[in-house]
Amino acid sequence: MNVKIDTKEKFTVITPISPLLNDNLAAEIVALSQNCLQSATKNVIVNFENIKALEINAAVTLVSLQNNFYEHSASFVFCHFNNDVEAGFEQAELLEIINYTPTESEAWDIVQMEEIERELLDDEHPLFPEHKDED
Repeated sequence: MNVKIDTKEKFTVITPISPLLNDNLAAEIVALSQNCLQSATKNVIVNFENIKALEINAAVTLVSLQNNFYEHSASFVFCHFNNDVEAGFEQAELLEIINYTPTESEAWDIVQMEEIERELLDDEHPLFPEHKDED
């Protein structure tokens, strides 16, 4: 395994150990993340603290994975980009469409805020009964 996994109450943190985000590492992150999506702790944070460089195809794979998570009402947040990784996402024109934070604790905050937002917007359990105008 080329990653460290830390499961919390509301999310799982996946931290790649390898300094290069390539297609193989991206595939491993996808597989682990998909397992999380099927579990009770379905939100994922990918911590890039050890990643020094990335291959564009691998970055595109992870952006697609992030989109899949949001389609399934789950959070997927990147954190701890160094300057080279951030530049790689920017060069691939992906930086503006991903959810990333400078630190892991800020990523935790994003996940928790999105969880609250989903609870408030959940159609199955509205906070207020539907108002019906009576004529």
